[in-house]
Amino acid sequence: MRTVTITVTGRVQGVGFRYALRAEAERLGTRGWVRNRRDGTVEALVAGDPDAVEGVIAWAHDGPPSARVADVDVLETGGADEIPAAFEIRDTV
Repeated sequence: MRTVTITVTGRVQGVGFRYALRAEAERLGTRGWVRNRRDGTVEALVAGDPDAVEGVIAWAHDGPPSARVADVDVLETGGADEIPAAFEIRDTV
């Protein structure tokens, strides 16, 4: 299992990014969560098969049609503690 935290910058809030990311993550069979951050970024924790996680990362570089992604930062995260059983949309932090 691979677990990463991704932070997406650009025009990624108010364009359905969280919902589209959750749909892609579920389609690929990953678990985790996604949320907006007050600084205008979108942050997600994605865990699953390494190829599936890489698929979510690749998708995040484009996002939904109305998004304009400037950058995707990927941080490898150790362990599988506190990963939800399904993919969740969480409150803004």
